[in-house]
Amino acid sequence: MQRKFIIHPKYKSVETEVQKTIAHFDDYHEVLGDAERNVIKIVEIEGKKYTIKSFKVPNFINQVVYRFFRKSKAERSYNYANRLLELGIKTPFPLAYDLYTTFFLFRKSYYVSELLNYDLTYRELVHEPDYPDHEAILRAFTRFTYDLHEKGILFLDHSPGNTLIVKTSAGYDFYLVDLNRMEFRDLDMETRIRNFSRLTPKKEMVAIMSNEYAKLTGEDESTLYQTMWGLTEAFQKKYHDKIALKRKIFFWKKKYREH
Repeated sequence: MQRKFIIHPKYKSVETEVQKTIAHFDDYHEVLGDAERNVIKIVEIEGKKYTIKSFKVPNFINQVVYRFFRKSKAERSYNYANRLLELGIKTPFPLAYDLYTTFFLFRKSYYVSELLNYDLTYRELVHEPDYPDHEAILRAFTRFTYDLHEKGILFLDHSPGNTLIVKTSAGYDFYLVDLNRMEFRDLDMETRIRNFSRLTPKKEMVAIMSNEYAKLTGEDESTLYQTMWGLTEAFQKKYHDKIALKRKIFFWKKKYREH
């Protein structure tokens, strides 16, 4: 098994400890999130807490792809985190990534970052319409997204759980997580508006975001809202159709197992 381990120069002093911690990943029991596909664990190294994300081993075809043709999710997460910080966008500080391959196949990968203590995610705004300062946070989030777009950052996983929100004395800070799918380029208006489509199924939230984004861009608010809501509806339909299909598949699998 071949290994590629990269650590940020700022953390060279704890390189050995980080490697040991990754090697004993299975021994740690404090899990962050639902661990449905990838597993994130909270660890402590020299008195400070970090997260280690263990990515699910990909299927055979992707093991070949990641081995020879494409950077792994862990490596992209690390590189994109550093790029975001260079551009003035907040994300938990990237410590390291660790890759394991054979001669022909990609196997395991890990991404290590600082643990961020946050107050909420965008998801709370969706599920708790009475959340304190709800509209102010939503408008601040829209300004944050506008800043991403102005800096040429297209966060392809711009979804409810992937922005961590920290309350500050000055307002709110926003941190991006789950970074492995990003593009860096000039963004046209349709791409910018489409980037909001995965965030919420609620019309009233889309109305607030389109109002704030129109103020920032100078676009016609009515046109912007209609486009944003149309793209949101299209995404929601596609998402729920996909869930319904999965349920049907799992139903038949279950019936097959029973017989």
